[in-house]
Amino acid sequence: MVKNSQMRGKYKYDTSGLLNFAQGSYLERTSRPIYAIAFLLPFIVFHEVGTILINTDVLNQTPVRVVAFVWLQDFLEYIGLGSKLAWAAPALAVVVILVALQMVSRKRWRFWPGDIWPMAVECVLLAVPLIVLSVFLSSSTSPQFDNRMVHMRAETAVSCSAVASNSLSADAESDGGEVKGKSLLANIVIGIGAGIYEELIFRLILICALMILFQDVLGFGHRSAIIVSVLVSAGLFSAHHHIIFVNGQLSASSAFNWVEFVFRTIAGVYFAVVFAIRGFGITAGTHAFYDIIAVFLNSIFPQ
Repeated sequence: MVKNSQMRGKYKYDTSGLLNFAQGSYLERTSRPIYAIAFLLPFIVFHEVGTILINTDVLNQTPVRVVAFVWLQDFLEYIGLGSKLAWAAPALAVVVILVALQMVSRKRWRFWPGDIWPMAVECVLLAVPLIVLSVFLSSSTSPQFDNRMVHMRAETAVSCSAVASNSLSADAESDGGEVKGKSLLANIVIGIGAGIYEELIFRLILICALMILFQDVLGFGHRSAIIVSVLVSAGLFSAHHHIIFVNGQLSASSAFNWVEFVFRTIAGVYFAVVFAIRGFGITAGTHAFYDIIAVFLNSIFPQ
């Protein structure tokens, strides 16, 4: 009984990978939170700088933000951070959370820069099954290539921002290559933000919170708690692409489609599995690279 409780405690909420890889191996090293920081930091910086550029240069009307980013921003403002600091605080919060997880995990802090490129390749390879699935579902439901299925859209944050994003795409078609290039950059920036902040909310935070609820509060078995937590988080992840809650209001984001909803739910389960095995860094990177690939496919095969 003591042994079982010790094992249960060891694996309850480990967010740097549930499998015991060989100590010091590539898989063990890159599942550490310190590697997630080093790997995702360039993405975070690119997202912050890119957001400033697209909001001041391309979208001169309403600022565009990933919904999950705004949720985190609003929460930080609610607990007392000023609006100016809260604007950049979500990026800092990602780093702070990962540093805290690294400290709690008691894993080695040593970092090998040479692991970054293999991590990027791994993320691209892990994104391929979702791309294949989305193309398959698209081709099976429509005779034409439906880019809405290929791109698991990173919904914009404020009310009407989805309209602003769509109008940007329309401008890109009518005003030529320059605006089209800016539209491509905007979609890449939004996709990277979705990869980081949606994985932070729906995998790292939500799954851990659901595990506490189902396992510790409601008394579910460990395996049952994992399954239910993954399915609930995946369903909510999919639903938030259709109905968003921002500024205290619910609003429709994109028209509901059962095929898209099922695809995103499957994607949520897939990301949860990657998160459980490889940790937050690889999961967020896989989501970000999926969005990047999807953006380029959408530009090559416009709807």
